[in-house]
Amino acid sequence: MEGNIFQLQYAIDTFYFLVCGALVMWMAAGFSMLEAGLVRSKNTTEILTKNVALFAIACVMYLLCGYEIMYGGGYGLAGIALDGADSADALTAAVLAESVEAGFDGDAVYSDASDFFFQVVFVATAMSIVSGAVAERMKLWSFLLFAVALTGFIYPMEGAWTWNGDDVFGLYNLGELGFSDFAGSGIVHMAGAAAALAGVLLLGARKGKYGPNGEVYAIPGANLPLATLGTFILWMGWFGFNGGSVLKLGDAASANSVAMVFLNTNAAAAGGAVAALLVARLLFGKADLTMLLNGALAGLVAITAEPSTPTPMQATAFGALGGVLVVFSIITLDKLKIDDPVGAISVHGVVGFLGLMLVPVTNDGSTFTGQLAGAATIFAWVFAASFAVWYVIRLVTGIRVTEDEEMQGVDIAECGMEAYPEFMNK
Repeated sequence: MEGNIFQLQYAIDTFYFLVCGALVMWMAAGFSMLEAGLVRSKNTTEILTKNVALFAIACVMYLLCGYEIMYGGGYGLAGIALDGADSADALTAAVLAESVEAGFDGDAVYSDASDFFFQVVFVATAMSIVSGAVAERMKLWSFLLFAVALTGFIYPMEGAWTWNGDDVFGLYNLGELGFSDFAGSGIVHMAGAAAALAGVLLLGARKGKYGPNGEVYAIPGANLPLATLGTFILWMGWFGFNGGSVLKLGDAASANSVAMVFLNTNAAAAGGAVAALLVARLLFGKADLTMLLNGALAGLVAITAEPSTPTPMQATAFGALGGVLVVFSIITLDKLKIDDPVGAISVHGVVGFLGLMLVPVTNDGSTFTGQLAGAATIFAWVFAASFAVWYVIRLVTGIRVTEDEEMQGVDIAECGMEAYPEFMNK
């Protein structure tokens, strides 16, 4: 009887992992649409190319070496000789043996392959954050070279120190310091923003973005309906991002936890959207759609570090804090002449840090000291490693297109085609 229960839980938890992973994979479409909507039409094809290519690169690099670095999962080059059917049969036999020997103990049980699939879409999400921040002036192939480094090594290293519990360079253990990041406000989102910031600082601003006396000139996106669609896709995909991080569904307690995570994720997004809309109205005198969209995403990032322990009203308040913060962060970065066309550094980096620092408010298993240590470790490692990689790429191949190519649009310069040829040729 216990063996049958074990197998049922195994099937349910594995299926839940796969469905949630598919939802997170769908976020790649959300990033693509959001970024395509917030750049100018002459740069649309290139940014879509980046988003599809980076997802594919992330999947290959995480399979080759990233998962092994992060979890020691036995994939990678050593797995090339394995026969898929034989290994699946062996796994089934091992699961049945475990159910007989150990019985049902209530722990999460699922296929290793489902765990890999769920993890690989997270690393792709981190890389997607970089794409929008460096949009409209970066060389495509330089960006893809960086994607190899981030997804194959930089992200897996900080993932090993956090989610896998390894000591940081053998010096200290973040878990022992009280660090907790449920679904990745810092590990995924702030990490992606740190990599983006390093690239933006080396890349420089788009031509015409800033004046000689500190003026900031808006460069409107070409397709706000597309950006809105992308935001809703991300909002939907986030249920898999946070919900899947519960890691199981096969018992009543876990099902209740999943339901609370879904509820709080949605509440935080709503709180962030409303707060950003109100702040934009007070500051600009108008309802700013781009701030509204980024406010919803900020609310989602803020709750990602701990969506299971807050009450729904607390989750709404946390999301609202993120929505307020992201508006002021975007304004501040512009004043500092840090050009981020989609607001990715503010949404994922600044609010990602906020999310980490809100964890101890409702989770007594974490500490503010531990959260600060974790945030500092993630940012310092990812920023420094990314800056070094970007710098080497700049020396070897260059990272910025020419001024003429930027004016013409990177669609033609990098891809040789336009996203809207009839419109552009009129």
